[in-house]
Amino acid sequence: MADFFKKIVDFCKESYREMMENVTWTKFSDLQSHSILVLVGTLIFALVIGLIDLVFDKGLQIFYESF
Repeated sequence: MADFFKKIVDFCKESYREMMENVTWTKFSDLQSHSILVLVGTLIFALVIGLIDLVFDKGLQIFYESF
């Protein structure tokens, strides 16, 4: 059982060392600009999908009312 806990502790220590020494962290300003880019892209995509939905809805209403 002690061997199990030693393996867990070793894993945590190695993971921490890996995160501190080998991982390249993105600058906060880069994260902000990329987040804004994703937000703007998502909003544009949502507007386009909403407009397509509106056009199909109105088109089908006109089509069904013609019968």
